[in-house]
Formats: sequence, structure tokens, C-alpha cells
Amino acid sequence: MRRRRGGRVLVLGGARSGKSQFAERSLDAARSVAYVACGARPDGQDPEWDERVRLHRQRRPARWSTLETQDLVAVLQPDRTPALIDCLSTWLATAMDDCGVWSEQPGADDALAARIDAVVAAWGASSRHVVAVSNEVGSGVVPATSSGRRYRDELGVLNARIAGGSDEVWLVVAGIPQRLR
Repeated sequence: MRRRRGGRVLVLGGARSGKSQFAERSLDAARSVAYVACGARPDGQDPEWDERVRLHRQRRPARWSTLETQDLVAVLQPDRTPALIDCLSTWLATAMDDCGVWSEQPGADDALAARIDAVVAAWGASSRHVVAVSNEVGSGVVPATSSGRRYRDELGVLNARIAGGSDEVWLVVAGIPQRLR
């Protein structure tokens, strides 16, 4: 994949599809990269999650810096250093939790919509070279719970909106990347 400064690239794929590795390889030539980790920090409470994070960290070159944040609007501000956001799926899950969607707090839906709108607007306006990874959920099994269906629907809409403001969109299936845009 050839890069130009300021490109916004979305990489979609299912669980364990190779999407993160593809996104990482797309930035191999960069002198430095800001790796933006949107997931929970390992804390020993979930050994499987802790192992996933360890493997991601082990794969990254030493010249990359890591930023653990949910503030994607700040990440998308102009910067000469390319950024890799991994991933929008974990960002959304945390945003839904922070906004009170799961506990049905008053105003939760509006708070979530505002947070998503801000990220989508920042993505569309960003001049920074940024690659974002997200799970493609539209082809999967329909979740058995209403909360699972809500998350799947919100992520599908977020992915579509981010794709709409992207210069390139890739789908990775079974380790094989396919350019969609």
C-alpha cells in the first residue's frame, strides 16, 4: 500500500483476521508512529486480554510510541507523525460505557451520539496520516442479547461513517487484504 502524507485509512476485518498486522505493515517505512491503544490496560483480571495486549506490544517496532487514550479528537489533530488507532471497536465499547448506555443513564444516547459525531468530524477534517483499525461486524452472527445487537449496530454505523471520510478503505479476510476504496 503506497502512502501519502495526510491520508486517512480504515482497515476493517473480523476477529483474528490479520487487520492489525496489515495496518502495522502499512506503516513500516515510517521513522516513527504514534500507536494509539484504545482498549483497556492489562490489569491481571483478564488473562486472555492481557495476552492479546502483550502480543500487540511485542509486534510493534521499538521506534513507535504508544499512547493509551480515548481522546481520538486530539489524536486526529495535525501532526507530522503518522498514527495507528487500534481500534475503533474498543474505543466504541468504552465510549458506550462512559456515556452510560449500558446502565441506561438519562441522556446516554445523546452523549454517545455527540462523542461519535466529534470523532467522525475530526476524522473527516484530519490532515494527519492516520490508519484506523476496526472490527467488521455486519457479516457476523446476530448477537443473542439486546446489548450485543446495540453494540453491533452502533459499530456498523460508526464504521460506515468513518469509511465515508476515508481516503482508503481495506477489508482483511483470512489474512488477505482487499482494497474497497
